Amino acid sequence: MDLIVKPTEKCNFKCTFCSSTSIAEDNNDKVDLEYIYRFLERYPQTQTIIVNGGDPLMMSPNYYWKLIEYLDKHDLPATISFTSNLWPFYVKPEKWAPLFRHPRMGVTTSFQYGGGRLKHDLTPFTEEEFWKVSDAMLEHVGYRPDFIAVITEENEDSVIQTVELAKRMGVEAKVNYAYGSGEVKDFKSITMGNRGKPFVLAKMYRHYLEIHRHGLTEWEYNTKQMLAKLNAQPTTCPLNRSCDEGIRTIQPSGRYYSCGAFGDDDQYGIDYEEEMNGGFVRPLQQPELLSLKDSCFTCPMFDICNGCKKTISELKETRQVEFHCQQMKELAPELLAAAGRDPSEVTSYVDESGMIAITEV
Repeated sequence: MDLIVKPTEKCNFKCTFCSSTSIAEDNNDKVDLEYIYRFLERYPQTQTIIVNGGDPLMMSPNYYWKLIEYLDKHDLPATISFTSNLWPFYVKPEKWAPLFRHPRMGVTTSFQYGGGRLKHDLTPFTEEEFWKVSDAMLEHVGYRPDFIAVITEENEDSVIQTVELAKRMGVEAKVNYAYGSGEVKDFKSITMGNRGKPFVLAKMYRHYLEIHRHGLTEWEYNTKQMLAKLNAQPTTCPLNRSCDEGIRTIQPSGRYYSCGAFGDDDQYGIDYEEEMNGGFVRPLQQPELLSLKDSCFTCPMFDICNGCKKTISELKETRQVEFHCQQMKELAPELLAAAGRDPSEVTSYVDESGMIAITEV
């Protein structure tokens, strides 16, 4: 079991693609540590506590020291993994470095090109600033952290540049596509509950193929995941159809889900008290989340098109399923070849609707 904790929805950045940007500055809701302690009593085998936000550094370091103290006291195996923009660390490294150096701690950060990742003053977080943050981590903690990049329509031409940056830094990038719950068109349009169109999954797979063509697979996490999934190997989010049997998310005020992205939209929640008292549900096994459409089940692309229940939901909601499907069918032979499979496993033809279709040979 893994646990994702969003201790606060506050953030010092104002990224246009992020759902937390719509949260008011005076929102003081946070996850009470007692919720986490009860979860660990219920699931003592928990391996990783993934802390995101908002930004985790909007909480006091003492919050995390108390969690570490609890893990040590009860001899629990869990490690703690932060995802943070790390700007507060860069400004005041002495406040955070002792925590980051703790053997239970691991840190991932975030960066992408374009104008979407905005600091508190609404100016873009630049590559030069990102290097300074990374250098500070290397100096004070002992390593450069891997980083997550979010791809939207605005910056999709920068994917290769992003992975080349990871290679220069000697770290791994995780190039994610924007969910609809976060992406918005401009900062002024951000309102509570604003939901834009997601970045179409098929377009993201074109970029992963381009990463592979450039010989950069080693430096990008999701490209490796894509190739592994096509060979029926174990994968993690966003290509784990069984995530709700091994992941839980606690949001501020104790809201409880199996998926942080669904949690941002308050969908497919779990009754925390019921599960803490011995119940167990898999909320993402609903019929509407099983596949983009019925014909997916006979397609060789099934696993990578339907790996994420949140993506299935958003492509349906925004009526982009057919566009995605047509694009994927065109990509199928090259995707199979990239995974070391024989492209002749599929045969292309035009079905009665005029759409390109593929069947297994």
